[in-house]
Amino acid sequence: MKPRREPAGASQAMDETAARTGKMGELILPDEGALPPLDGIGPWFNTKPLTRDQLKGKVVVIDFWTYSCINCLRSIPYVKAWAEKYRDDGLVVIGVHAPEFAFEREPANVAKAIKDLGITYPVALDNDYVLWRALDNHYWPAHYFVDAQGRVRYHHFGEGEYAMSERVIRQLLAEAGHAPKDMALAQAKASGAEAAAASGDIQSGETYIGYDRAANFVSPGGLQRDQLKTYAAAPLSLNDWSLAGPWLDKRQSAISFAPGAKIAFRFHARDLHLVLGPVGGKPVRFRVTLDGQAPGGDAGVDAKADGSGVVSEQRLYQLVRQKGQVRDRTFTIEFLDPGAEAFSFTFG
Repeated sequence: MKPRREPAGASQAMDETAARTGKMGELILPDEGALPPLDGIGPWFNTKPLTRDQLKGKVVVIDFWTYSCINCLRSIPYVKAWAEKYRDDGLVVIGVHAPEFAFEREPANVAKAIKDLGITYPVALDNDYVLWRALDNHYWPAHYFVDAQGRVRYHHFGEGEYAMSERVIRQLLAEAGHAPKDMALAQAKASGAEAAAASGDIQSGETYIGYDRAANFVSPGGLQRDQLKTYAAAPLSLNDWSLAGPWLDKRQSAISFAPGAKIAFRFHARDLHLVLGPVGGKPVRFRVTLDGQAPGGDAGVDAKADGSGVVSEQRLYQLVRQKGQVRDRTFTIEFLDPGAEAFSFTFG
């Protein structure tokens, strides 16, 4: 199975045995095997390299994430809250950053994301998917819960079920002799792209722009692989998208080659995000519209009310957050400078 972000139904994709309760109300958590060695991952941030032996006696949460993944961004406030609330009780949270796009392999990019997100717990890069494969993981985000004896006792894929995950943490701490005294659940603080999705309004799914995983592209003639082509806009039905102007479509992304190049998408969701970067590091100005008009109060955190904004680094940009009733809308982004690189749309 190809690595992918949250699959359909992942928030409910728990083993039934993991979610059962005993007569006294305790969770029955199966032994899913030993935590694999942490050799072969790194560099590490916020700590010196950790080993499996050093973690014995601690309850550990492994959080697989990658910094341009919207599902990961929305789960991080909860992971941060767990790390803070239960640190003194013996919990160690380790963020394992396993990249999807090439730019997410760069330590400097990850370091900046860690700082921007306010992550203070240990983070290790897993650019070669060493721990990812050792745990047979397939998803972002994915959480693995390890007891004080170093055994994986529970896992959860995708967003959601945070109260259940925290219940697992509390039980594993109690098993280790460090039952938390405070019975209140940790309070996650989220804003911007990290805020919870309006799940009931989402009718658009993650859409890749690079030809390797592209779908629903409707510009005449289709995508030209690894060659510069001048594209024309096309009528859009729901979840269709098009390019306009000169673009080079590659396996993971598309690069614009002239001012005025555009991407359009017909979507249905409260939020629209686009993973973008400036080729060569030179900032690229853009302007977004909704149904041909400036977004006004429906602008996301990375766009102004008049639709203007700047692509200054490689990351996820929130370009639309609708305030009113969610309906089918046509989103267009025009790049006022050449050198924009676009990777994927996500929604919330």
